[in-house]
Amino acid sequence: MPGGNPLAPNAPATTPATAPVPVTTAPIFDEDGPPRFSLPTESERAMWKKPGFRFGLGVVYGRFYGINGPPNSQLIGPTIRLGLRLDEAWSLMSSLQYLYATGSGGTRGLRFAGTIEPTWHATEHLSLAAGIGFGGIVQPSTSQSGTSQLGTPDTSYTYPDARTPMSSCNGVGVAGLLRAEWMMILGPRASTGLALEMDGQWTGCVDDTGVLEPDTATPIVRRQWWPHVGGSIAWGILWR
Repeated sequence: MPGGNPLAPNAPATTPATAPVPVTTAPIFDEDGPPRFSLPTESERAMWKKPGFRFGLGVVYGRFYGINGPPNSQLIGPTIRLGLRLDEAWSLMSSLQYLYATGSGGTRGLRFAGTIEPTWHATEHLSLAAGIGFGGIVQPSTSQSGTSQLGTPDTSYTYPDARTPMSSCNGVGVAGLLRAEWMMILGPRASTGLALEMDGQWTGCVDDTGVLEPDTATPIVRRQWWPHVGGSIAWGILWR
């Protein structure tokens, strides 16, 4: 009503003007996020302690030293490992090595070995093994000095020692090794590690002269035992 009291109870109330509220959009993140690399879980570690089949591939580099005569060699090549995890503390493994050998005097050849290795798992990462088996050498004749200077015997002959080594060697013998290995688990199915090995081998070398005995027509061969010791480092991947 004009002229009325503005404070009257029936006067309409006024509301102050309000500023508009800005609308913000939250950034959208990928639910998966960037890939993350984590340490093996307890369940993965437990899997590797369970009994089961193991298969591995690796590469070996080392040196082979002849004792009292046989030539020294530098070795490199692949290795294959097969075996069984028996329980948390023990495994029974085997390894096959085929290594290319080069040495002084232009010697070139092949050193191969196969061993059975009871393995003790001292800790989760460290294992110790001792193995025994067979080993051999395939080394063609070279120009290095050797028993070829002694001429060809009239009959097959075994030399008493290797102080004057034969110019070639083809034969097999007994091999053994000691290994310390440090393994790291990559996941439930794979692990990798480095190993240090000490090797020994006693090889029965045979050198065919290409001459036949006149009475029996059997080949005349020369025989000699070559003892070697050596050391190597190996890297490999093991699967379960």
